Amino acid sequence: MRRRGQMVLAAAALLAVALVPVVFAYLQLGYHPDVAASNDYDAPTENAEHVLSRAVATASEDIPQRYDWDSREAAVETIHGRLSPTIDTLETSRIEKGTAYEISTNQTVAASWAATNCPGGPNRQFGSCEATRGVVVQERAGETHLVAVAFDVTVTTARGVTDVTIVV
Repeated sequence: MRRRGQMVLAAAALLAVALVPVVFAYLQLGYHPDVAASNDYDAPTENAEHVLSRAVATASEDIPQRYDWDSREAAVETIHGRLSPTIDTLETSRIEKGTAYEISTNQTVAASWAATNCPGGPNRQFGSCEATRGVVVQERAGETHLVAVAFDVTVTTARGVTDVTIVV
């Protein structure tokens, strides 16, 4: 009977020693919620960039078919008109959650972007680019094509104010 008690005690000690690595592994792999997936996380600047990118793509859909190069001012006006509802919605979309957006186009950045990114010289395939009211358009086969839009975005949250310039 005495040997049986010692055997049970030895087995329990062996089992305890065997479980020590499991306990340490459990403690090292402790639960930590995914911060980016939780409701407390906010990425308002990235959200604005995604919304504006989609809005610019949608605004440019039929511009070349509707406007020749001589009508580029009307094309820019149409683009602004198409972007306006999305910008208005975005600016007020998260106010109740403490996030406010202020969005405007940036003519200076658009002109700089056009000068840097639109090819020049006699061997270019397309015509010149022109920046008007923050919108960059280019002449391609006599038609007006939307190339880019430069936005200034100010995001105000409880954590602070963030100012960014986004070129879509």
